[in-house]
Amino acid sequence: MKELLNLFFVFARIGGFTFGGGYAMLPMIQKEIVESKKWATDEEIMNYYAVGQCTPGVIAVNVATFIGYKLKGFLGAVFATLGVIFPSVVIITVIAAFISNFTHIAAVQHALGGINVIVSVLVLNAVINLWKKGVKNLFGVSLFALAFITSVFFDLSPIYAIIVSVICGILWGKKSSQKGGNKK
Repeated sequence: MKELLNLFFVFARIGGFTFGGGYAMLPMIQKEIVESKKWATDEEIMNYYAVGQCTPGVIAVNVATFIGYKLKGFLGAVFATLGVIFPSVVIITVIAAFISNFTHIAAVQHALGGINVIVSVLVLNAVINLWKKGVKNLFGVSLFALAFITSVFFDLSPIYAIIVSVICGILWGKKSSQKGGNKK
């Protein structure tokens, strides 16, 4: 039970002290889960993020669920998931009770504007970290460029980019393993 509560509190801390969703949480997840607790590797976190993007739901919740399940099975998944959503539920409930009374105040508007700037920095930091760990060769750069161009300049759903990337990754992997197999 102590380990389950530890999972809950680690993810509650992550959920309570990061703003901007799953991408903005990536630096804190890497620091807490990879560096401090050593519950996962950088590569595992990247894989959890990739799968978390492809599955329904919020990325941060999906990643917490995957890590909790890896560590403690079903109960670990439940405790980690509850931990990451608990602060948001409390904060949103409190804000919803009072927000209509404060949105017209200039200081509140400026504070929210400042939070938006910081969220942008956190997301950019996550993108740079994912780039460093995920784009390792010309194939990755090409796939990145294709996905970037189609998502920015064309009105296509990101789901298509994900599906095409999965197919290309599988084909690239097969081609690479065939080349490696021929050399041996």
